[in-house]
Amino acid sequence: MFGLFRRGAPQYLIVGLGNPGPKYEMTRHNAGFKALDEIAEKAGVTVKQIKFHALVGEAEIGGQKCLLMKPQTFMNESGVAVQAAASYYKIPPERIIVLFDDISLRPGAMRIRRKGSDGGHNGIKSIIAHLDSEQFPRVKIGVGAKPHPDYDLGAWVLSKFTPEEQKLLHEAYERAPGAVELMVSGRMDEAMNRYNS
Repeated sequence: MFGLFRRGAPQYLIVGLGNPGPKYEMTRHNAGFKALDEIAEKAGVTVKQIKFHALVGEAEIGGQKCLLMKPQTFMNESGVAVQAAASYYKIPPERIIVLFDDISLRPGAMRIRRKGSDGGHNGIKSIIAHLDSEQFPRVKIGVGAKPHPDYDLGAWVLSKFTPEEQKLLHEAYERAPGAVELMVSGRMDEAMNRYNS
């Protein structure tokens, strides 16, 4: 169940990670932004209000009031925006769902986790540091591994998808709203069983 936001403070924070600006729009590192856009579209809301160093929008998902967020701090400082919103609304880490790119998964694969380490992802590293917690659920979206071990990681995550990869990623983005709806409804096991690939 998706819909417009009713009055009252949000109970959940749904965060898509990426880098702001047209230069980064179609890059691997912006998979989280794209997944969040799909969630916002399904809810019939826009994520355009500037607040907490981020673009935000409010929606009701799975019967819960949610704040949708795209940090505008650049990836390495994502935690600044997340911590600001979490602190303001008193949202605990367990109710913060983060969607982001993962190079260890094939393009278009999805992996839901209850918590975990940063796995070498700078956006997640920043969030863990600012929240002082690893206890937030996440949705990893596969963007593919580096073509060879010596390939520069920074250059890889800022590279653009091939047309075939874009098709696979679009399918992953379309699965994101359903996964998040189950997660905020307290049906984490069902979300993992249905969407982990």
